Amino acid sequence: MNTGKTTGYQAGNVNHVRILALTIVAALGGFLFGFDSGVINGTIHALQEAFNSDDVGTGFNIASMLLGCAVGAFFAGNMADKIGRKKTLLIAAIFFIISAWGSGIASSSTEFVIYRILGGLAVGAASIISPAYIGEIAPPHIRGRLISLQQLAIVLGLFMAFFSNYNIALGAGGAAETFWWGYKAWQWMFWIEILPALLFFLFLFLIPESPRYLVAIGKHEKARNILAKLTEIKTANLQVESIRKTVIGERKSRLSDIINPGSGNIYTIVWVGMALAALQQFTGINVVFYYGSVLWQAAGFTEADALLTNVISGSVNVLFTFVAIALVDRVGRKPLLLIGALGQALMLGILALIFAYGSKDSAAGLELTGKTGIMALLAANAYIAFFAFTWGPVMWVMLGEMFPNKFRGAALAVAGLVQWGSNFLITISFPILLTSIGLGMSYGIYAAFGLIAFWVVKKYVTETKGRTLEQISMDHAG
Repeated sequence: MNTGKTTGYQAGNVNHVRILALTIVAALGGFLFGFDSGVINGTIHALQEAFNSDDVGTGFNIASMLLGCAVGAFFAGNMADKIGRKKTLLIAAIFFIISAWGSGIASSSTEFVIYRILGGLAVGAASIISPAYIGEIAPPHIRGRLISLQQLAIVLGLFMAFFSNYNIALGAGGAAETFWWGYKAWQWMFWIEILPALLFFLFLFLIPESPRYLVAIGKHEKARNILAKLTEIKTANLQVESIRKTVIGERKSRLSDIINPGSGNIYTIVWVGMALAALQQFTGINVVFYYGSVLWQAAGFTEADALLTNVISGSVNVLFTFVAIALVDRVGRKPLLLIGALGQALMLGILALIFAYGSKDSAAGLELTGKTGIMALLAANAYIAFFAFTWGPVMWVMLGEMFPNKFRGAALAVAGLVQWGSNFLITISFPILLTSIGLGMSYGIYAAFGLIAFWVVKKYVTETKGRTLEQISMDHAG
């Protein structure tokens, strides 16, 4: 039962500056997550020309990273429980560097896909371990805001990738044209990522290991010393003892720990985490982003104006992520997820109706009649806004704090695999849905998933605002 009291950290005795610094370093993994996901956007046609690939090959060049993401997320959680959060992030940083360099020097589709999959492994690992690390060093009263910085870093990474690509292409006269020192612009688009990846790698040496991991492997004194730098020594002692009660002795956790030995079934909380991870994708966020430029052109904007589509959508994403940071520890996680599920369902429903009844197909493609183009643009950006201050960051907040200490890494591995697997499924299935049932019905399906998300959150999600990870762990100790 939540008594409203917290164990360990208290608001008045926390070294907020140090905790914020540690959070920013960990969140650099999120920045690289966003940058690596977005950098491909400006290189598609140049890659097709460089590798002489057909549409199928180009599509796999783009989607290949998602396969790496799924694998990286799955293995990173378990690896983090075996070798630690810090070492896992260091490995991810190395993969980011190798992928950025290799993607730029690749001379064939096969070589490019290999490097992109390496980048995907890093993205998948960072998507799971960065918020987990932040959640494990953050005090309860600001934990939601701090984990939300991970999502802010992701959208800033996306924005910077779009901004960088735009300026490099502008300077070279096109992504396929020669830029600096005889190399193509598309190569430099990938190489730009090396700088933040190197900074991430170097800064990771300055942060400590997660105290909860150290307690789990029996290094209680080291964990106590780290906590003492984040709060006072008395509180650190209480925190170590509280953590000790919720981990499995000194044995490193395994994937099988997510199975309840009493019933032989996977713990309910793991199923809930998997559902949140899948529903964040099944409500169609990536489809809205991928199809955004078509909406702008259908509304009457020129092709040149469509180049700014990503910047505008990215700005909305960044702005409303700040709203999430302001609200998540005040309003709570569950109310925001409920609001977001209904808001997204409503906006997607409006888009479904517009595409079904307010548009027509022509030789030029999709055409929106009358004022429906503006309505579609407003609904699409409103959808992005709902996502940005609710499901975008809050899903990661929940994954970072909802699982018990004794199998957090294993549960994160499974949830991460589901999240990226769902992303891949949505990305692959959308063109099929588009040609078989049309744009209106496709968006109607995503709107229906918004209603399903509302029901799942209402029935199964427990509020975690203001509670320590140990209190949350005790709820699922059986």
